[in-house]
Amino acid sequence: MWKEFKEFIARGNVIDMAVGIVLGTAFKAIIDSLVADIIMPVIGLLLNDISLADMKYVFKPAVVEAGEVVKPELALNYGNLIQMILNFLLIALCVFLVVKAINKMRTMFAKKEEEESEQAEEEAKSDEVLLLEEIRDLLANKDESK
Repeated sequence: MWKEFKEFIARGNVIDMAVGIVLGTAFKAIIDSLVADIIMPVIGLLLNDISLADMKYVFKPAVVEAGEVVKPELALNYGNLIQMILNFLLIALCVFLVVKAINKMRTMFAKKEEEESEQAEEEAKSDEVLLLEEIRDLLANKDESK
């Protein structure tokens, strides 16, 4: 059983998944900070210093006697739901933009590698092949001009 466990752990998929989870957790911390520390204060400023998380509808206010809360308030905290939905949408947007940028970079690198391989392929052609290609192109141009 120990041997099977070691084989399972040593598989590339498990290690890749572990690395992905660690990086995902670090990325989540960055995005959470971006949303909480930069974007949400700007949104609060646009809403006249109203915190979305503090928005609520009070059914019954708290009963306070002699400075102590006898009965806590009964309230519908809809602002917190709005805040979490907004956080989700902003985080999803940030992840989308990062993935889009990564895909664009991959495409650029793939094109660059393709161009380099084509260039290397042309450089590898012998003089005889180049001469034959020139003759072919000249004959094709001659046929088109008729």
